[in-house]
Amino acid sequence: MADGKNQSLFKGRPIKILLAKPGIDGHDRGILVLAKAFRDAGMEVLYAGLLPTPEEVVETAVNEDVDVIALSLLNGAHMTVFKKVADFLKEKNINDISVVGGGTIPDPDKSKLEEMGITGNFGPGTTLSVIIDHVTKRAAEARELKML
Repeated sequence: MADGKNQSLFKGRPIKILLAKPGIDGHDRGILVLAKAFRDAGMEVLYAGLLPTPEEVVETAVNEDVDVIALSLLNGAHMTVFKKVADFLKEKNINDISVVGGGTIPDPDKSKLEEMGITGNFGPGTTLSVIIDHVTKRAAEARELKML
């Protein structure tokens, strides 16, 4: 799950991840595959279901004390909707929940999302091991911030 350096951060409590498809996007096959892969990797997985608002995503993440929010969109609205999630976290002064993205995200948009604090931004064909490794690293960063 985590490398040796970060293993103690997860002792007694697995990585907790919220999967969400905010905005209007009913294509959930990919996120359901990710949910199973994260669960099989030992993570506690929450799925916000289809069409939660960005506000609902942040509210659920805070209420459930997640380490990572994983956003997925295939409809091209990632620059608007992912930004709203990041903005709501900032408005609430929350910096100890990592945000990762995925979906059909054009390469020029990936660096813009990174600047907003949304990392990964994986597209179709990315191996599950790459995504799980990235989420594990981001969860470790979030746990370190929670400990401050």
